[in-house]
Amino acid sequence: MPNETRTPPRWLGISRESLMPWLRRLAFYLVLLALWEGVARAGIWPEYLFPGPFTVLETLIRGLRKGTFVTATLVSLRRLAIGYGISLVLGLILGLLIGRIKALNETLGSLVLGLQALPSVCWLPLAILWFGLSERAIIFVVVLGALFSIILGVEAGVKNTPPLYLKAAHTLGAHGIAIYTQVVLPAALPAILSGLKQGWSFAWRSLMAGELLYFTLSLGNLLQTGRDLNDAAQVMAVMVMIIIVGVSLDQSIFAPLERRVRERWGLG
Repeated sequence: MPNETRTPPRWLGISRESLMPWLRRLAFYLVLLALWEGVARAGIWPEYLFPGPFTVLETLIRGLRKGTFVTATLVSLRRLAIGYGISLVLGLILGLLIGRIKALNETLGSLVLGLQALPSVCWLPLAILWFGLSERAIIFVVVLGALFSIILGVEAGVKNTPPLYLKAAHTLGAHGIAIYTQVVLPAALPAILSGLKQGWSFAWRSLMAGELLYFTLSLGNLLQTGRDLNDAAQVMAVMVMIIIVGVSLDQSIFAPLERRVRERWGLG
């Protein structure tokens, strides 16, 4: 009797293999929420210090309906776009130069490596001294929070470009800027993308720290307000909002880019 190839069962056009990760993820978060609710109901802490998930969800929905969370998110995203955009341009240029010029690598490269070890919160005092309590101070913190990770990512990608690619390009007549645009950047793209993603995560964290500088309607300031009012539900609701925005941006921007790079390099 000929062997029959069984196709995996499908539900609404979705295979079991692709559905199982989502089911496991859903079960994990349901268990996590149940534990959270159980601890909240145990009364170990007062409700205003440790609210349950339903209280936090109610606060989140109320903030969205009032428009406070939406406005704060838009303000934070605008600052993130400006700060990350500046660090992206500077990081790509400096990373390429440090990766290709030995003298810059030995001097400026060592400085960048040292500054990368500084937490972004360390730039807050200088931001206040140089720019005062202003929008520029927040942008300054965001730029320096992301810049060095991007530089190091681009530098690593450039340094790891196979010399054979460069020799082949020279043999074929590529010189100057064509070496960068046609050989170095494409070969270094996986490492560069990793640096850009890490820089973005640092920029997001730096923004939350920078927005504590002075009062403006933003996600970071809503965290500060919740703390001042002893309102843990608002603090947790804003944290959930930050997670949602962060994951959404990662899945809509960096995840598709990573998939394309992996497909181009035959990695998936």
